[in-house]
Amino acid sequence: MMSSSQKHQERFDFGADEDAVVTLAPFSGPCSLEDDEFPFEAISDVAEVESWRKEINRPIYHIHKWWAQRLGTVFRAIALGALTPSGTDVLNAFYRPIRVKDLTVFDPFMGSGTTIGEAAKLGARAIGRDINPVAHFLVRNALAFHDREAVLRTFREIERDVADQIRAQYKTVLPDDTKADVLYYFWVKQVDCPECKTSVDLFSSRVFAKHAYARRHPEAQAVCPSCGEVNAVRYDAEHATCTSCASEFNPQIGPASGQKATCPSCDHTFPIAKTIRERNAPPDHRLYAKLVLTADGKKVYAAATDEDRQSYARAEELLAARPNAYPVVGIEPGYNTNQALGYNYRHWHEMFNARQLLSLSILADRIREIQEPVLRELFTCLFSGALEFNNLFTSYKGEGTGAVRHMFAHHILKPERVPLEANVWGTPKSSGSFMTMFEGRIRRALDYADDPFELRLQREPGQKNKTEKVYGLSEPLGFDLAQDFPSFKNGKRVYLSCGDSSVTDIEDGAVDAIITDPPFFDNVHYSQLADFFHVWQRHILGEDGTRAIETTRSPSEVQNANVDAFTERLGAVWAECHRVLSDQGVLAFTYHHSRSEGWSSVLHALMEAGFGISAAFPIKAEMSVAMPKLQAKEPIDLDIVLVCRKRSTLEKHQWNGDLWGTITPKAANQVARLRRSGRKLSRNDVRIIIMAQLIRQLSRSHSLESALSLLEASGPEIEATIESLHIVEKSVETEVKS
Repeated sequence: MMSSSQKHQERFDFGADEDAVVTLAPFSGPCSLEDDEFPFEAISDVAEVESWRKEINRPIYHIHKWWAQRLGTVFRAIALGALTPSGTDVLNAFYRPIRVKDLTVFDPFMGSGTTIGEAAKLGARAIGRDINPVAHFLVRNALAFHDREAVLRTFREIERDVADQIRAQYKTVLPDDTKADVLYYFWVKQVDCPECKTSVDLFSSRVFAKHAYARRHPEAQAVCPSCGEVNAVRYDAEHATCTSCASEFNPQIGPASGQKATCPSCDHTFPIAKTIRERNAPPDHRLYAKLVLTADGKKVYAAATDEDRQSYARAEELLAARPNAYPVVGIEPGYNTNQALGYNYRHWHEMFNARQLLSLSILADRIREIQEPVLRELFTCLFSGALEFNNLFTSYKGEGTGAVRHMFAHHILKPERVPLEANVWGTPKSSGSFMTMFEGRIRRALDYADDPFELRLQREPGQKNKTEKVYGLSEPLGFDLAQDFPSFKNGKRVYLSCGDSSVTDIEDGAVDAIITDPPFFDNVHYSQLADFFHVWQRHILGEDGTRAIETTRSPSEVQNANVDAFTERLGAVWAECHRVLSDQGVLAFTYHHSRSEGWSSVLHALMEAGFGISAAFPIKAEMSVAMPKLQAKEPIDLDIVLVCRKRSTLEKHQWNGDLWGTITPKAANQVARLRRSGRKLSRNDVRIIIMAQLIRQLSRSHSLESALSLLEASGPEIEATIESLHIVEKSVETEVKS
């Protein structure tokens, strides 16, 4: 094995011409992803910028919702590292037009397709597989070739045929008797008081609209509890006088508080969820306000009127007259669906109100008429993506940001007590509408596919960092997709399939690198959430192929809260990866977990499948503002990249008291590098760096049993090492503050 200094001296020379395409030949031996100098901190800084607006910086992977969508910057760097020889200057290569022809990359958990797209941009051939039909569907649409003119023409035809019908459902009459578009209708859930049977609005606060940056823009909107008038108030006001009925009220207080509500009529306090369950039907909703877009482009909040309620009643009548207007499919119990079931939502269509279902039905019927299959699938993908923002589980984020908070902000189907109804077709000032999502998702993805770009930080002393987009580095995206491995073998560049990745049709040793992001050992079951989209995709495109059954759930899913089941299923996929990977190839994947079981499970699965870990390093993980991350006490902001080789190619080691002397310096070095780059680390960030180095060394053990035994016995050393490295981190923070 070369020393670090030897590797540095033998760095690959890309030449002086930075615009010249550099084609790299296949190689044997270590790859640059295994070098200690791999620039994970610099890559993390670029990934950090991407993470704030992933849908703009990597739009090709965001044409539709998927969970834990990883960063394109990170996976470009991983792919470059896996496909270039040791000693390559990866940061230099990142901004060069590198081509790795005749190499094949496989992702057995392709999710939103990040690995496939980044490998294809480098000129590699790519195979992607996912057990979930929704993931497979969105990646097919993201990476298939699309005729831009045909896409734009089809959108204009849909607009011509149905836009006015849908827009008509979102009109209101202003006080001067003119009509205006409604951007958003505001609803509140109601439940009957168990004592006096009065309908109780489940407001926790009468303030229903405020600016995303309320301290800078303090004006908010509150609804009067006496007459329903909308009043302008400060976002934090505790006293208001209604401009209509002169009633005085505290805008911060509503009938609902936590898990209970108090009836305003009789003062009886009762549990909300239990009371809803006892009625054996989803909660009722009351329309109380609207945000109107006037003819001169102004946004005006107003109370809902009788005319607004009559308009909704007409939508109910029109929906009742439409045959097969929406899919009627039951919601199955599960960790991620039980909260919705607890509110008596028994079918997926019950998550929408009648006007939403009417509008969606009109759109679905028109999309079904598109003759060209590729276009019909693409617009079904757009339709399906819009569902996330047009249902009764969304809420209002306010002005100053995307107004609609989508239904999956909490990774569970959490019933919203004050849901928002957006204009389904939309206006130029809408958020989450079919029209604006066409512009923001489909057109933007087409632009990126034609001319991909990377982000580069420009650092100037004493000035704020700037970001530039660097074009001309990658091949365009858009492929005639292979339907099976033989057609891929015969020349097609990209092969996508749907199914259990522990069983594939890929030939032995046909893959040069496996790059992926496996599911975590936890309770977030993507299939339980993906069914929300699947039933509508099935409704439009038919009930065959990957849509043959009503659910995307599968007994073969790796994602599982049971550690034994997770280990067994992940191990089966790694065993298949071992079969299809060449003897000189690497398996690289991102992972993190705060619990020891998550690490022992991964180590067990890898070693049993015949893999050992040759390198491990931290890297920036997912979105910086993800709701579950913001709510965590010790949030994990990093992933670990684990680089693996077949154990038959790795030197084994017998640990005799030298384990932590090997682990601690490597972990400390990585912590120090991140700290020098300006990155703050939580205790759990430090934990995963240490755990990764621990299982890296243990994977070289002579037996699985000894590796697992050493891991189980390492608890005190793990905690002591975390404490020592995190204390250094905290002392640096204190020094910086002082």
